Formats: sequence, C-alpha cells, structure tokens
Amino acid sequence: MIYVDEIKNGTVIDHISAGKGKKVLDILGLGNDEIYKLALVMNVNSKRLDKKDMLKISEVYLTDEQVNKIALVSPNATINIIKKSKVAHKHIVTLPNNLIKVAKCPNVNCITNFEIASETNFNLNEKHYKCFYCEKAFKPTELIM
Repeated sequence: MIYVDEIKNGTVIDHISAGKGKKVLDILGLGNDEIYKLALVMNVNSKRLDKKDMLKISEVYLTDEQVNKIALVSPNATINIIKKSKVAHKHIVTLPNNLIKVAKCPNVNCITNFEIASETNFNLNEKHYKCFYCEKAFKPTELIM
C-alpha cells in the first residue's frame, strides 16, 4: 500500500490512464518548480480502470485550458477540487467540442504550422477533431501539445 499525505487545498486528478500521469504533469507545466507540493502515483490498482495514475497538487487549481488538455491525454480522468481537506467539487473530464490554441495540428502542411498569426482551431466530430483550416480529422491523442 502506498500512502500519500492529504492536501488541505488544491487539486487531485484521479483515474488518469495508467502511464499517462507524467504526460499530465508535463501538460500542466508543473514539477520543475519547487513551490508546488505534489505527488504523482503511477500504475496503482483501481476498481474502475484496473490500473491508474493519480496526481495531487497542493494550492493549485486548474484552468479550463489545462482541463481540456488533460481530456485529450486521459478522457476518463476525474478532477477533484479540495478545500479545507474535503472534496468541494468533483467532475469527470470530457472532450470539449472546440479547441482553440490548445494543440497544434499534426498535419505538417497545415497553414497553422507556417503562419505565426494563425491560431489552431479544432471541432469535435464524433470521436475525432477536425482542423478548421486543413479540414483533416485526428484522434484526440494525435493532437500535438
């Protein structure tokens, strides 16, 4: 059994797909800064997923953009907002219908990869994101962050 201290205020990202916890940490841009108290637990048993990763971050609350990026990497992750050592809010991330400036287009010929002023824009079409500019469809995991 692994024991990680509770956090009084902050965010717990639970049910991260096994092996994706480091990627989530990288997406958030945390981990290289000594001001954050955080714990990353990887490949632990889960009733819901068989195996999972989990990330606890003290005194940090996520932006919508950060949550959208997590949804691309681990669409079944759960975000728990902790206040005064209790879960104040809990929700499962969902793939957003529209992504603007969140990811780069994997199509090397897309104009967004050449024009500095172009901001990426993807629309969810069933289970794929379609680039507004080149009109190619990609799985969420294929988008570049």
